[in-house]
Amino acid sequence: MIDFPALRFSFSDEVELLRRSVRDFAAAEIAPRAAEIDRSNLFPADLWKKLGALGLLGITVEEEYGGSSMGYLAHIVAMEEISRASASVGLSYGAHSNLCVNQIRRNGSEAQKRQYLPKLVSGEHVGALAMSEPGAGSDVVSMKLRADYRNGEFVLNGSKMWITNGPDADVLVVYAKSDAGAGPRGITAFIIEKGCPGFSTAQKLDKLGMRGSNTCELVFRDCAVPEQNILSGLGQGASVLMSGLDYERAVLAAGPLGIMDACMDVVVPYLHERKQFGQPIGEFQLMQGKLADMYTTMNACKAYVYAVGAACDRGETTRKDAAGAILYAAEKATWMAGEAIQCLGGMGYINETA
Repeated sequence: MIDFPALRFSFSDEVELLRRSVRDFAAAEIAPRAAEIDRSNLFPADLWKKLGALGLLGITVEEEYGGSSMGYLAHIVAMEEISRASASVGLSYGAHSNLCVNQIRRNGSEAQKRQYLPKLVSGEHVGALAMSEPGAGSDVVSMKLRADYRNGEFVLNGSKMWITNGPDADVLVVYAKSDAGAGPRGITAFIIEKGCPGFSTAQKLDKLGMRGSNTCELVFRDCAVPEQNILSGLGQGASVLMSGLDYERAVLAAGPLGIMDACMDVVVPYLHERKQFGQPIGEFQLMQGKLADMYTTMNACKAYVYAVGAACDRGETTRKDAAGAILYAAEKATWMAGEAIQCLGGMGYINETA
């Protein structure tokens, strides 16, 4: 991770201080372990409490529940800097702090917030969100996980798939069908704790990328959940899910920003150090053109994502821009990673450099 002259985006002093603090932490605690996290496909459990001690796990949570109450733009900045050191750690961080913690903050009852948020914010507990299934992703209404009401509680049967933090989560926001014939109004969100009878996790998935961001299938077999664990209200699951998507997309769009930062961290020094024909390859017009395109594209993505984050803080976000920001940032991060490999030549194709 390097500091080179870069465009300033008129952040407040508070957010700039946060960026510096998270960057320093990530450089010291995450970046040196990033390669091993990828090789071993293991998330370092000690990072959770360290992230909690910095106030990063509850960055949008009110102070009365142990949070930092800084907002979505600050959350984006933290997500970017963590992902810059390790995109895998960043993904797990986002799943915990936004998909789980922020959903409980936004939709939980006072009792639920006081019960669950403090330990999630401190890092004592790990959070996750479970929506996707083997046959249901974007098509939420087609989910098969059932929640049948019996004797004053809901009994869940079915499974969830591709759940980030699933193997480690202590607290999960889980969506299930409480009324199979009611369409979107038949979906309910539940808060489920690890160790709940009838709930288990299958073998962790051995992914090609984002390794170390632990992912698995969740299995529910006659898992009884009390009524007080309903999030927001019976049949309100689709509303909970859809109302949170804008914030989730805005924050998770910062993951690709971190990847682009990391590309620059590797490419800029290499163009100065690598010599061909008696001069650094960064002096060749082709490489200068690549670097110019990478830098310009990265800042265009940042401007869009930061603008959406600021809009979230003002209560002005729009679904199309939250979706547009993560679409654009993700596509350009993929392109930029390819350009970084081209700049590094053969060195870009070996694990030692990655």
